[in-house]
Amino acid sequence: MPVKNLRQRKSELRSRYKKLRESFDPNKKKQLDSAITRRLLDLDEYKNAESVFAFISKDIEVDTEAIIADAFKSGKRVAVPLCEPETATIEFYYIKSRGDLKAGYYGLMEPDTDKCEKADTAPIMIVPGLVFDRSGYRLGFGKGYYDRYLADFKGVTIGVCYSEAIENELPLGRYDRPIDLVVTDKYIIHTS
Repeated sequence: MPVKNLRQRKSELRSRYKKLRESFDPNKKKQLDSAITRRLLDLDEYKNAESVFAFISKDIEVDTEAIIADAFKSGKRVAVPLCEPETATIEFYYIKSRGDLKAGYYGLMEPDTDKCEKADTAPIMIVPGLVFDRSGYRLGFGKGYYDRYLADFKGVTIGVCYSEAIENELPLGRYDRPIDLVVTDKYIIHTS
C-alpha cells in the first residue's frame, strides 16, 4: 500500500475508534474495563512477573488503575512511560504510587523523574492501543512511541483493548510491531 494511502487508512481507523470509545456509556466502559482487568490478572504471564511495564490510561483507553493497584498489592514493581517529545521515544520509570506522577507531555500523567528510578526491562509490558488486529498489530494515537520501544523490548507484550475495537487485519507500515497477547472484555488473542 502506498505511504499516502497507508497514512490515510490509519487516520480513518483512528478517527473511527476514537469516536467509538468516546461514545461508550460510562457504566458500560466500567464493566468492559473490569472484564479486561480480570482476564489480564488471571494470566500466568502477569501472575509470574516480578515487575510490570504499564501505562497510565487516558479517558478513552482501557482503565489501568485496577491493574496497577493489583500489581502494587502483589508486590510487583511497576514502571510507567515518560514521553520524550524531541526524540519521539519513551522511557520507563518505577513508581511507588500515584504521588510519583505529574502532568507531562500531551497532558498524560507521567513519572516524576526527581522521585523515580529508571527501569531498564520487565518480563511483561501492558500496551495501549485504539485498535488491535488478530495478529497482534495495533494502532495507537499515531506518534510511534510504542512501536519504537517495542522494536527492542524482549519481554511479553500484552495489549488491552475492547472487543468492539478488534479488526481482522490492520494496514501495516514497516515500523509496526506485533504484540504477543491481546486481552479484551470477551476473549484473549494469543498471537505468538
